Formats: sequence, structure tokens, C-alpha cells
Amino acid sequence: MMNRHRGKPPAPSVEWAYFLDVDGTLIDFADTPDAVHVDTALLELIARLHRASGGAVALVSGRSIADTASLLGALRLPLAGQHGLERRDATGRLWIHAAPPDAKAAIKAALLPVLDRHPGLLLEDKGLTLALHYRKAPHLGAYACRLMTRLLNGAGKDLEIQRGKYVVEIKPAGFDKGTAVGEYLCEPPFKTRRPVFIGDDLNDEHGFAEVNQLDGISIKVGKGVSCARFRLPDVATVRHWLGEAMKGQQ
Repeated sequence: MMNRHRGKPPAPSVEWAYFLDVDGTLIDFADTPDAVHVDTALLELIARLHRASGGAVALVSGRSIADTASLLGALRLPLAGQHGLERRDATGRLWIHAAPPDAKAAIKAALLPVLDRHPGLLLEDKGLTLALHYRKAPHLGAYACRLMTRLLNGAGKDLEIQRGKYVVEIKPAGFDKGTAVGEYLCEPPFKTRRPVFIGDDLNDEHGFAEVNQLDGISIKVGKGVSCARFRLPDVATVRHWLGEAMKGQQ
């Protein structure tokens, strides 16, 4: 169900649990996933929020955990990757929901000649999912979606399509950013806290829906129809809003 946005969210609190998307939420998009820029100010902001909230901060991304961790440098915190298919909890334990390997290999093999014909398309093998990016060739968006849907239909019922900004992804069914948030909320230090989920993309709608059910704070970044209850316009505003949680903190 889509909600009417209430505008700017309420002032943040270090007593809440924070679940944050990465690309388009904490950092601006780039032409390719590898080209994004993570600045020192962002790393310091996340580290401060993590400390002030007693560790109740997790990054919930479409990237793999290894990829997200590489962006963070020495900063270590809970991470959910590949839309909830892999999750590192607050103790450092890793949880993985794997795709059928034969089906994934067959889809990847079918996509390779397509990439030769359309160099504007980029195939990203994240380990558990296959993502076909068309940011460099937006006119191929409809074609990419049709192609991935056709390949999915021939691969069996254990996989599903996940669409995002200039990307269409094939992933194991039944797991998403919402399920990752739900798993975190059963564990300390997230348990019993009011959840906050911030994201900008279609794949973040699962996270919004999960926290809405729990009377949490769901925040959509940028334009677009969403079930999120609040909205912030851009990455810079998200960072500013998160920083407000530490006002008065040493």
C-alpha cells in the first residue's frame, strides 16, 4: 500500500535502530558500481552514529558484503548484502541464502553473447545474484527487463526478478531487504528499538514495508511513488538528518 508522505521525518534519536541503503542514499550514484566515491566525512558520520546508538546501525545494500566492506575501509559494522541474501550480524557471524548454482551458471552463460552485442550493458556477478546494469545505455532498459524475465522463466521457481535504478537482477526468491531488517530486529542491539529504514530505490520498498508494520520510520530518498512514510530529497540531506541524532553527544 502506498502512503501519503508526511514530508520531513521527525528528529532522529540514538535510541533507534538504523538500517541504511548505500548507493543513492549515503553516496551518490556513478556510471558503474566501482566508480562511486566514499568520502572521509561519510565514514566518520557512520562511525559516530554506530557508537552513539550502541551499535544499532546496519548497512542494507544490493552490493555484496565484501563490496560494501571494501568501501568502508577499517570501519566494521553489521552489513546485509545482495538484497538480504547474505547478512553479517552484530557479532560478526555470516548468514547466507544461496542461489541454485546450475541455474545461475546457465543464465550467466546466456547473457555473455548479449554483452558482446550491447557493450553499454554491464553484467555484475555478485556471487549470489546476477545484475544486468543499463545505466550507460538507458534506451536498453525495456530490453534488459524482457531478457532477464525470459531467462528467469526458464530457470525454475526458486529465483525472482529484482528491479532497481538502471538495473535488473535475478536473485533467489523469498529474501529481500525487508527480511534482512526483520532478522536484525530479532537480535541485539537492534531488538526492542524503533527501526528506521532509509533508501531510494525499488528494492528498498521491502525495507519500508517491514518497518511500517512495526511503526518505524521509513524514509524515501528522492522522487518516486513509495510506501515510505517520509521523504528526504537527496544524499546530502540524508547525511545531515543522520548527523542530527548526535547533537549533544560527545
